[in-house]
Amino acid sequence: MIAPLNIKDLLLAPRLDPQQVAVLLGPYGFKEIAKADANLQAIADDPAARQLLAEIIEELLSCLAASADPDQALNYFERFTRAAVNKIHLLSYLKESPRSLEILAKTFGGSPYMAEILIRDPLYLYWVTDPQILAQRRKKRELEGELQRALKPLAEEKRLDFLRTFKRKEMLLIGVRDLLRLASVEETITSLSTLAEVLISAAYRICSSALCRELGIKSPPAGFTVLGMGKLGGGELNFSSDVDLLYLYASEAEAAAARDGGVSSAEYFRRLSQKITAALSEVTSEGYVYRVDLRLRPEGRSGNIAYSLDEFQRYYQARGETWERLALLKAWPVAGDRRLGKRFLEMVRPFIYDQPFDLKALEEVRRMKRRIDRQVSLRQQRHRNVKLGFGGIREIELIVQTLQVYSGRKFPQLCQRNTLKALRALFEQKLISEQEHSALSQAYLFLRDVENKLQMVEDAQTHSIPTREEEVRACARRLGYTAADQTTAVERFLNDYRLHTEEVNRIFESVFSTSGPSRFFSDDFMR
Repeated sequence: MIAPLNIKDLLLAPRLDPQQVAVLLGPYGFKEIAKADANLQAIADDPAARQLLAEIIEELLSCLAASADPDQALNYFERFTRAAVNKIHLLSYLKESPRSLEILAKTFGGSPYMAEILIRDPLYLYWVTDPQILAQRRKKRELEGELQRALKPLAEEKRLDFLRTFKRKEMLLIGVRDLLRLASVEETITSLSTLAEVLISAAYRICSSALCRELGIKSPPAGFTVLGMGKLGGGELNFSSDVDLLYLYASEAEAAAARDGGVSSAEYFRRLSQKITAALSEVTSEGYVYRVDLRLRPEGRSGNIAYSLDEFQRYYQARGETWERLALLKAWPVAGDRRLGKRFLEMVRPFIYDQPFDLKALEEVRRMKRRIDRQVSLRQQRHRNVKLGFGGIREIELIVQTLQVYSGRKFPQLCQRNTLKALRALFEQKLISEQEHSALSQAYLFLRDVENKLQMVEDAQTHSIPTREEEVRACARRLGYTAADQTTAVERFLNDYRLHTEEVNRIFESVFSTSGPSRFFSDDFMR
């Protein structure tokens, strides 16, 4: 009587035919059985490695099966074993640490971007699987201290590239904690924002020092700050966000001139702003730090790269538009002179809150939304784009920001940069109901989770649910959906997406109704 096949036979039996291999690997969710077998045989390329792999193969395959994409996960696992300094040591470590095996499988199956980080630096495995490292998010002070110590011995020309290396490592940790559901959505977006602040601040200091050296200046002129806007300013950054920045300097009378270098303060700060932008966005062999978006500055793309406080004030008083009032709700100093940044926030406060938010302003918001809807519809993404589509993140943001600007003068508690905190404040001031607060908050967290799971795949700024079923399935699995009864993970995910977006859109239409009075605005306002 022939003994039944054992999973270890894949590696230890003398020969198996393709049908036997399929029987053994079939239960683990692989779409390409022959390729999966080839990957396993490649890992077991010497007797010691073969024996060790045989000892962990059942656990390995179970972990791969639980990942978002078992085929992808095994492909990267094979590449990772090749990149390891010592494959035997690695396999021995994984034998003694099944939790590390699970972390690798989920990471490799969930994110090619994070897989490439590990393959590039295999020793990160031992750091990112350390229970103490995984247990809690890294605090800002901890990151700043670690980065400063690492930068200190480096030559100036090496420091900017080290920012890219530092970011890769920290993004790996943030992504792993997110995939393993060890971090809440709020924790993840806070961690991403904290990391960005630390790196932008470091880039500012490095660039300021370099520019002084180039100009022969002993110390930089005083009075310059980098303002974070958008999700960075709100402390709610995406996994693959641009960073929206404004560069601000004190007035000519206040800023210390750098005459010994033959350059005025204004010119110095212009050059510094260009230098910081390039430092963050330039792609080198180490990658890039952040894509920088400067379109929120006065005049947009055609405007100056940096403005003085006086120039900002004159612009907003004379030409500021409704969308800029909404955008400035999230402004926050992230690098440089924080006191100057706080002066800016005080200066723009009357522009945001004290001007009447009337029917004309409301119609400007409606027009802005109609333009977005047209663009999304042209790309056939109205019901797939989690940011700009039907019931998406932008609708939540417009609800919140419009109500903040309309009522912020009366209720100072509404002056919040963060969307979730602003929603809470709107509820506490009875401007939205408990049901609306709950629905919008839950939808926001759900949609931001989906957005991050889409972006962590390739570190790409995508916001749309894929059209291919296997890609939707992988996204659903990254989000933690599994088959339940007769309902597939994809069906459960898409059903939740539909329910959240329908509820958001219902509330959005009630706020921005054009067919009748809205309870969100006073009768006088609506006349």
